[in-house]
Amino acid sequence: MNGRVPHIVQYQGSKRILAPQIIQYMPKSFGRLIEPFAGMAALSIAVAYRRIAEQYYINDLNAPLIRLIESAVKKPDALVDNYTALWNQQFNYGEDHVQHFYDVRAEFNAGDESPENILYLLARCVKGAVRYAKDGKFNQSPDKRRHGTTPHNIKVNVFAVSSLLKEKSRFSAFDYREIFEMAKPGDLVYMDPPYQGVTNSRDNRYYSGVPFDEFVEAIEILNRKNVDFLISYDGECGGKEYGEDLPKYLGCKKILLNAGASTQSTLLGRKAVTFEALYVSRNLQSYIAYIPRQISLLEDTV
Repeated sequence: MNGRVPHIVQYQGSKRILAPQIIQYMPKSFGRLIEPFAGMAALSIAVAYRRIAEQYYINDLNAPLIRLIESAVKKPDALVDNYTALWNQQFNYGEDHVQHFYDVRAEFNAGDESPENILYLLARCVKGAVRYAKDGKFNQSPDKRRHGTTPHNIKVNVFAVSSLLKEKSRFSAFDYREIFEMAKPGDLVYMDPPYQGVTNSRDNRYYSGVPFDEFVEAIEILNRKNVDFLISYDGECGGKEYGEDLPKYLGCKKILLNAGASTQSTLLGRKAVTFEALYVSRNLQSYIAYIPRQISLLEDTV
C-alpha cells in the first residue's frame, strides 16, 4: 500500500516507528492480532494498514485510552466534532490559553474521562507522554509552545484509522492475564508491557506495574496453548543493557531492533544508538531466516 500509516495522536512509547521491523517477524497472514498492552494500538494500526490480520483485539488496563481508540474506530464523526469544539475553547482564554489545558485536566481527573478529553490532553501535553500521580490522577503538563494537534490533522488520522479497523476490532480494559486466557492457536499476541525498570512497583507513567516473575509465568500460558507471540521488552543503549532477559526455558529468541539515535544522548552531546529487544516465540522463529539483512539486527538466543 502507498501513503502513510496513520496514528490518532502522538504517544510516547508507541512502537509506530519500529512497527515495520516488528511486523517482519509475523506470518504473511493470520487470523487475529491481540495487543494486551495496546497503548494507542500502533501495531494493530500498522498491521491493519498492511492487511495482514483478519481481526484485532485491542486491550489496555488504561480504560480512557481504550475508550478513545474505540470511539475513533466506531464513531469518528462524533469524536472529531467533540474534539474540535474542545480544541477551539482554548482561544476563548486569550493569552492564558494554557489554563484551558489545566481546566480540562481537572475535569478529566474529576471523572469526565470522555474520549475528547483524553485526546485533547494527549494532543496538548508535553511529548504526548501520559503521566499519573500516585493517586491515579493525570498530572502531565501542557506544551506551552503550541496549541496541540489541529482538528484537521486529528480528523485525517482518525478517519484513516477507522477505515482500517472498523468492524474488525474488539476492545477491552482487562488485566493482561485475562487476555492470555482468551487467546487461542491461530492468534498472534504482541506485547509491549511497561519496561522492567517500572514493573515491580507503580510508576507515574503507567496505571500499574507488571512484576517480572508474574509476567514470565503468564507467558507460559501462551506456550502451553501453542499461541504465537512477540514481546517488546527493554533493550540497550550505548552498550548498557536495561532489564533482565526472559528465561531460556520460554524458548524465545531475542532480537535487538535498531531504534535509532538516543534522544537523551544527543541532548548530552553524545552519539549512542538505542536497540529495543524483541522476543520471538518458538513457532515464529522460522521467519527469522527470511528477514532482509539491510535492517540492522543484533541477535542472541535466550
